[in-house]
Amino acid sequence: MPSNQRKILLLPGDGIGPEVVRETKKVIDWFNKKKSLDFKIDQDLIGGAAIDEHGVPITDEVFYKALESDAVIFGACGGPKYDKLEFSKKPERALLKLRKELKLFANLRPAICFKQLVDASSLKPEIVSGLDILIVRELTGGIYFGEPRGVKPIENGERRGVNTHVYTTKEIKRIAKVAFELAAKRNNKVTSCEKSNVMEAGVLWREEVQNLKDNEYKKIDLNHMLADNCAMQLLRNPKQFDVILADNLFGDMLSDEAAMLTGSLGLLPSASLGDKDKNGRTRSLYEPVHGSAPDIEGKNISNPIATILSFSMALKYSLGLEKESSHLDKAVEKTLEDGLRTPDIMSKGKKKVSTSDMGDAIISNLN
Repeated sequence: MPSNQRKILLLPGDGIGPEVVRETKKVIDWFNKKKSLDFKIDQDLIGGAAIDEHGVPITDEVFYKALESDAVIFGACGGPKYDKLEFSKKPERALLKLRKELKLFANLRPAICFKQLVDASSLKPEIVSGLDILIVRELTGGIYFGEPRGVKPIENGERRGVNTHVYTTKEIKRIAKVAFELAAKRNNKVTSCEKSNVMEAGVLWREEVQNLKDNEYKKIDLNHMLADNCAMQLLRNPKQFDVILADNLFGDMLSDEAAMLTGSLGLLPSASLGDKDKNGRTRSLYEPVHGSAPDIEGKNISNPIATILSFSMALKYSLGLEKESSHLDKAVEKTLEDGLRTPDIMSKGKKKVSTSDMGDAIISNLN
């Protein structure tokens, strides 16, 4: 294998996943052809597509392919067809397994309001114009993974549901380190969110983040904020933030809220990163923030920008190609500047285009 060849695994999944990943593959092919990057592309099934074919949301073969890849690009999974499956067999379990087994503990979700799309936001232009924040969410701990958990009958005939919110010093410091390192490359500012007023795990979170800052990141401006207040502040004055650090539950909610400041979920990429493996590769999974959107599946109207920008994040964080990442970001911006819009971001006076048209236009602007 040539020294510059990297393995990229595409997992389109369900709903609009195959449509948006198809456009992203066209972009990867462009880099292979025009920039001689020689990415080795593989593609396989995940989620409902894997259930239909193999009876499980992810096969061992696909899991091991993900382990051996330099970057995994995921589309979306799930849909009404699978709603009645038991929890452990649902399509979404494939994604949770990948995150857990690849030890992808850090989820990065940028919320950038493109100047061309300020009017698409539900907030006033002066509040969101120029917005550029990054939410760093802990991804493998907290209430989504804590034990005990489950739904069990109790003596009076009712049922009781239990989930456990738990964090250790190691888990907190590991994710805080990611936030501080990223902030050092941006504006040296981190806002850490928890509920230390009512949760002991929140007290530990606040103390450990502060300790790490005091001992290793003295130049970072660290602020602590209760998560519910952060949710309010994101709507009131989002530009006060630069890097937001949060646990799994609060990070999930805050990043979805921040997403809508930008105007559409169809624009927002994400990266999930882990530790380096024995070969020095950072384990990684890249995916759009949006879901499978079964209501528009197969209509060629979904927005591929989030998935294409997820590949841009892969170029930056996993493949060591920051210049190429920046080139792709600029091609996306130029396409929006040219007035092209998929239906989710359409506004008066702009040109409505299909999924494939948007992908072709971005490639045209790469040239």
